[in-house]
Amino acid sequence: MRQEIKWSTYRKVPILMVDDDVQLNDSSVIISVLKTYLINKKKSLSEVIRCYPEMKSVNDRGKEVTEYNNKYWLMLSEDENALLYPEKGMSKEERKWRQWADDWLVHLISPNVYRTTGEALASFDYIVREGKFSSMEGFFAKYVGAVAMFIISKRLKSRHNLQDDVRQDLYKAVNDWVAAIGKTRKFMGGDEPNLADLAVFGVLRVMEGLQAFDDMMDNTKVKHWYQRMERAALNHEGRN
Repeated sequence: MRQEIKWSTYRKVPILMVDDDVQLNDSSVIISVLKTYLINKKKSLSEVIRCYPEMKSVNDRGKEVTEYNNKYWLMLSEDENALLYPEKGMSKEERKWRQWADDWLVHLISPNVYRTTGEALASFDYIVREGKFSSMEGFFAKYVGAVAMFIISKRLKSRHNLQDDVRQDLYKAVNDWVAAIGKTRKFMGGDEPNLADLAVFGVLRVMEGLQAFDDMMDNTKVKHWYQRMERAALNHEGRN
């Protein structure tokens, strides 16, 4: 992956290049920009991008971090906003849970996927099988990567104050999500997924094929929503 983005000073994925000269970073910003651009026909893509200014700061560990103003907002007119969010509170709810996916849910993935040495090895075995590695690269990626991520996952567990059994944090998080949707809605967006549904689905999907994913499906109430999201993604459904 590092070789594939070596041209960029931004070292995380996803990265979206627009017309080979505009680079968009951060998945939530990319989604907000593209959704705004698809709905708001009065703004050019460059004008939309300017609505999400980049801000650099130093975090509590002394590391420079980049954040973006308005990253969970769609820059729409009043009429466009009313069409996309016909019920009061829908926009605010969507932003809240998109941010929750970024600030909390995503931090539960590594501690669960690399919870034990066996799970770490299984995870990297999957990564190597699906990735572009030579035999030697695959060997080092699997064994060195698994050991490194097992150690890092323990640091992340401590940093985010997770329980000794990190599965319980994952189970609670996805059950909280299902409870927020409630029993009368198929998705948080109602009959169709909204951007919060998309954000949560994207985070959970990275665990597919791994033990953590199977345990989550067996021990939480998320299965039916997740299966609906799989069908919706396949059929390109969503609020528009």
